[in-house]
Amino acid sequence: MTKNNLEIKQALYEQCAVLVSNRLETVKKQIAQIQESLSSETKSTAGDKHETGRAMLQLEREKAGQQLAEINKIKEVLSRIDVKIASKKVGLGSVVFTSQANYFVAVSLGELKVNDVAFYAISPSTPIGQLILGKGVLDAIDFRGNSFKILDIL
Repeated sequence: MTKNNLEIKQALYEQCAVLVSNRLETVKKQIAQIQESLSSETKSTAGDKHETGRAMLQLEREKAGQQLAEINKIKEVLSRIDVKIASKKVGLGSVVFTSQANYFVAVSLGELKVNDVAFYAISPSTPIGQLILGKGVLDAIDFRGNSFKILDIL
């Protein structure tokens, strides 16, 4: 893999890691705020209003816990990617240039940019991810009525 290709892959990986880290911090803060609210809710008024407030906070805490679990799964997937490995077939960690768009097969995080070139961070389990997995350069892909070719894989 050339130095420039390695830099592209490394930059995409680092952007994903930063986005996941930011999400993790946001959810952790949210959980801390919910815990704080639950504690102050305990010290406040009694009655139906109190019970409803606690129930709502419990639901919020559960939802935040699920988000935390999801972020940890995403972090685990990212940790399995070695940016130094190049493959002739599309797999986890591949940067895929196509005649239509460019993809980083890692986790679903939307559009990322490296040197003003757009890449879409996608999970291998997404519909487009499943279509391109295992494909090679010059393989044709049909997706939602559009045909495109894989031009390069890093």
